[in-house]
This record gives sequence, C-alpha cells and structure tokens, in this order.
Amino acid sequence: MASAAVIAKRYAIPTFLVVLSVIWQLVILPTSFPRSHYDVIGVKHNSTSEEIIEAYQRLTLQWHSNKDTEIVTENVIEIQHAFELLSNQLRRRDYDLFDFDELQDVARVAKKQYAGDKFSRLKLPLLKTYEADLLDDDSEVLTAENFRSMLGEEGTWLILVYSLGSGNSQQFAHSWKTIVAWLDGVANTGKVELGEVKLASYLAERNRATGHPFLRYGLPSIIAFPRNCRHIDCLLRYSGELNVDAIVDWTATDILGLPRIPYYSLESLVMEVIRKPGPHKVKVICFSKTGQRAAPFLRQAARDYSAYASFGLVLWREENASLWWNMFGVDSAPAIVFLKDPGAEPVVHYGAINSSDFHNLMEQHKTHALPQLRSITSMDLGCDVRGYSRAGNDTLTWYCVIVAGKPGSKLSKAREIMRSVQDNLTNEVIPDTVNILSLPDSLVAAYAFKEKRLTLVWLDGDAQKKYCFFYLHSENVFETCGPRRYAEDEDVPRVFLVRYRRNNSEVKTDVKEQYKNIWDTFREDEEGLASQLVAKYNGSMEGPEILSWISNTIQDGDSSDLPYFRAKTPDLNPEESNPAWSLVTQKNCLQ
Repeated sequence: MASAAVIAKRYAIPTFLVVLSVIWQLVILPTSFPRSHYDVIGVKHNSTSEEIIEAYQRLTLQWHSNKDTEIVTENVIEIQHAFELLSNQLRRRDYDLFDFDELQDVARVAKKQYAGDKFSRLKLPLLKTYEADLLDDDSEVLTAENFRSMLGEEGTWLILVYSLGSGNSQQFAHSWKTIVAWLDGVANTGKVELGEVKLASYLAERNRATGHPFLRYGLPSIIAFPRNCRHIDCLLRYSGELNVDAIVDWTATDILGLPRIPYYSLESLVMEVIRKPGPHKVKVICFSKTGQRAAPFLRQAARDYSAYASFGLVLWREENASLWWNMFGVDSAPAIVFLKDPGAEPVVHYGAINSSDFHNLMEQHKTHALPQLRSITSMDLGCDVRGYSRAGNDTLTWYCVIVAGKPGSKLSKAREIMRSVQDNLTNEVIPDTVNILSLPDSLVAAYAFKEKRLTLVWLDGDAQKKYCFFYLHSENVFETCGPRRYAEDEDVPRVFLVRYRRNNSEVKTDVKEQYKNIWDTFREDEEGLASQLVAKYNGSMEGPEILSWISNTIQDGDSSDLPYFRAKTPDLNPEESNPAWSLVTQKNCLQ
C-alpha cells in the first residue's frame, strides 16, 4: 500500500496545474486582452443606440462643463473612439460580427497628439465618416442564395469582401473597378458586402479559440476560388499590397497560372521571340508606350495559343521609331504586330484592344497563310487519315498539297511560291451553281479549294522526318527529309499531293458483329481511316506549273475509280514539349 508521502507526491503536480489554469482563466487571461468598446462606454453588447448615447453623455459631462481646464487623457480618447464607432450602425455591425475596427490607429495617434492638451483643443469627431458606394462596377453581387450556383460556373473567381462602413473599402472602389475591367474574359469577379452576414462569415477565417469569424487581412479582402475549387478549404487569400498591378499579377500568375510576357530589346526580341520558337509559330509583338505588364487576356492568349504563336513586349521609344518602321511597318504605339509567312507583310493593329477583339485577332492570325502540318493541326486541315475533309464528314474525296523541306532559305522560298498558288486559288471567281464536269482544267483546283476539299500546307522535313520519309521514300529523299547533313545548298524542297478517300463500301452487319475474330478486333482502332494515294510533283518550282499540276491531279483523282488502299501513317510530332509555366499545378481540387 502506497504511503501518504507517495500519494501526496503523485498528486502534487496535477493539483498545481489545475490551480494555475484557474488563475489564468479568471485573472491573467481577461486582463491580457484590451477592453472592448462596450466595456469602455460601460454598456452591454445588446444595448440600444439610446443607451449608448446616455452612457457616453454621463462619461463626458465633466469634459463639456470644463472645456478650458479639462486635460485630455488616454481614457478620454478611448471613450470618444468607442462612442463614435458604436454610434455608427455599419461600423458597429462590422465590430460585432467580425471584431473589425480599421480605425484603431486613429485613436493611437490621437493619444499621442493630444496628450496633456486641453479638451477644448480636441478636434471631434475623431473618426471620418464615409458614404461608400462600391456597386458601380461589372462584378457580380454575391449573396448566400446565388453564391453556390455562381461558383459552380466554369472558371476562376476573384471575390472582393468589403463593407459600406469601411473607409479603406471606399478608397479601394476605383481600383477594384479597374481590376474587374482587366480580368474581363479571364476570370469571374464578384463582391460580398459584410451585411450579407451568412456568406461573409463563410468566407472569413475562424478564431481557433472562440470560433468567431475574423478577417486576417482587414478590409477590403481579396479571395480567389481557383478553377474546380468549390469549397472553403481550397480558396486562396491575397495578402499583398492593395494596388491594381499587384492584385492582377497575383491573380494571373498564382491563381490562373498564366505565363509572364517579358519586354525585349531588339537583340533579345530577334533571338527569343523570332528565331528560338521555330518557323512554325506566328510571332506576336506588342508595342507599349507605358511599359506596364501585359494584360491578363494577353497572357491568357500566350498560354492558349502557345502551340501556334510566340509573344513578346517592346517598349516604344521615339528614337527607335525608324527602326521599327523598317522592320515591321509600325509607326506608333500601342500596336500589335503579327509576323507570318516569309516575305509576307506584317499585320499591324493599332490602338487599345479588349479581350474579345484580341481573341478574334488571334483566331484570324494564329497560323501562317500557308499553315504548317503538325500534330495539332492535321485534322483541322483535313490532312489526317483519321479525320475527314474540312468540307464535312459526308465528303468522299479530298486533297492535301504539301511542300516539304528542311527549314532554311530554300524552304522559305518554296513556301512563298505555294502561298502565291493559294492566293490565286482564293482569287479565282467560281459561279455558285456550276457543273464540275464543264469546268476548264485550270479551275478544277480553285473549285476544290472553294469546296474546302483542297488544303495547301508545308511540312518541316527535319522535325517530321518519319512522316516525310513515309510519303517521299526514294534514293534522294535525304535532300528533303531528316536533319541537315552538310550545307544548305544540298537541301531540296519537294511538293506532293495526298488524295484521301473514304470507303463507303464497308458496312457493318449484325452477322459480322456476331462473328468478329481477333483480326477484326485489331482493326477496330483503324475503322474509318481514309485511303491514301500519293502524287509527287516533278516539275519546276514555278507557281503556274504547280497550279496546273494540282488541277490535273484532282481531276484525275475525282474521276478515276482506283482501288481502295490504306496504310498506317506515322504520327506527326508536336515539335515541342509543354513549357515550364504550363506545368504549374494548383493544389486546389473539386471538393
């Protein structure tokens, strides 16, 4: 049996901890926090406005009767601050709900400013009153009722939490309107006033000790729900400076994962934007007079069209005006330049532009006039056996004319020639109602082009060497396909035409479905592949001769009932891996 000494020793420490806990909760803890404004006035939290005024008047009765002799003390400032806050309905609401008082510094400064001074010299009121109106912008007004449905819309949401009683919110109103305009077309924007208590409380953080909602970064607060984030656990809170540039950059970079577009000098522009991305990309160069960051919609375009175009910013300086005019035909800023095919004049758009207009420009100019045949374009161009003609899925026969070669001056010259051929096809006038059998030979290609059964493209014989070898296999194919071996003089661009033809004779029946063997199973992946026949051009690289050859080949392909033949075509390469910025992953997911 344990002795009394052992028992006393065993329970001595727990008893001491219990006593210490009681002292902490009853004595130390209450005095470690500043008094509430209600305690300063001496009223309860549920007191009416009249009761607050009466309590304040009792406390200040002596001050008002002795203005010339009464000395301002810290207690006087605390009472005045508490009364002005609690007598304002909006500020009292924010204080009650979120323990929010953005004007604490005003009282702190007043204590130092009026210390030892006479009461008559105290300038009242201490707190400035704002008549805030933050509703004059294009962001959505969020409520507890529409929040879930709006958040369910596809895309990212940037939400402003504000109060009509907050001076900081009032001062931020113009900046928020600018942010909403900048993010138009890139992210959804909404705002929540603290009076929408249920939703504002949901978006606020919780005090771990009391469970009371609070706003860590004060008002206004910026909250982001990234794409696919539908729960409070995955939202992100902005903690930086409340200025337009910083908030927009945070949204574009950290939330949307958009790439930054740097400013370039002439030398770096040529190396990084024009040469490095390769000849398959259109070059988009934006000239700015201000030097400000690229607009979010421009950064979004740099991401969405990264497979088609490279982007760069240039700061416009008058001393370099003649240089930019000679290079790109640009004589002022702001301006956007699209550099396309070799020898083609740059396309220049002047003036400010919005998200929608820029998207339309990118769709119009995202590819060269003579587009490159690549993995991401082959089906769109109708040059893929797994796809169909651009004229539609019911088209039986269609054609793809390809000029292939190794990137260099000779391929650029061949592309210029093929672009002129395409211009001729575009400019030919074909009657709306015409019998193809009665067309002159010279108009057969133009008619096929108008019907979208004919596409003209170019192929990088180096990057797409397997594809190039497959169609141009011969003893001298190395002059066109594969890496450059010796000198550029040995490069020989070549033109060939592929006829695609759907096989409408393959009709599935119930009997065939019932008796499918293993070879039929292997062929399922190739169902719908088009037959391919290849014609190689052996003439001189002259536009009229090539045009005549195309017309004759199409006329023969449309009229000849050749055997149906198909083969497994090598896949086209994407030519580039995903850029580093596209690998940015957001840790937020659908909850």
